[in-house]
Amino acid sequence: MTEEREPLHRTPEEVAEDEEFFGRYGPWEPMDPPALADFMAGFTRPWWIVGGWSIEAYTGVLREHEDVDLTLLACDLDAFRAHVGDAWHLWSNHGGTLRPFSDRFPEVLDVSSQVWIRRSATDPWVIDLPITPDRDGLWTSKRDPDHVAPLADVTWVADDGIRYLRPEITLLYKAVLHRPKDDRDLAVTWPLLDAGARDWLREAVTRLYPGHAWLDRMT
Repeated sequence: MTEEREPLHRTPEEVAEDEEFFGRYGPWEPMDPPALADFMAGFTRPWWIVGGWSIEAYTGVLREHEDVDLTLLACDLDAFRAHVGDAWHLWSNHGGTLRPFSDRFPEVLDVSSQVWIRRSATDPWVIDLPITPDRDGLWTSKRDPDHVAPLADVTWVADDGIRYLRPEITLLYKAVLHRPKDDRDLAVTWPLLDAGARDWLREAVTRLYPGHAWLDRMT
């Protein structure tokens, strides 16, 4: 019997935002991590999963997901485009502007933005790829540009061989958004973090977001 997933709790504003998105850009039918691993099979550069799926992989607590967030270093985007080939359409998304990421437009709009992936204009989006900036091949945080590290220091590999962003770093990304699902992900993850990860997250939130509501919960 498959364990039931916790429903995704969204505010009315989030629901309205989603409805506007679907009206403008079309629906999502995201892959799950095993399907994403199949999609990425043969890609020789590092890739990993961030966002809610990375929390689920760490905690084992299931919930509904709106999308799947694949990421890789900006320096590997050309290799990714070659890996995908003509079977899928890649779109660079930055600030509400969409442009093909293709032979005609071989550069993304911004290396801190996203790439959306679908088979064609009549098919749903299946992957959201928030690009990870890099410095000479090192991982760089979008929230704290002074945080630069080897990829192995900020990710971990699950038993199924899929690499994920470390949970405390995922939570730092979620802190700025502070949506119901982000609050929930903090609640299920915080008790499982070791002392070092807790201290790191508490310090980072205090420094980057003074007075954040999460600080009272991170004790």
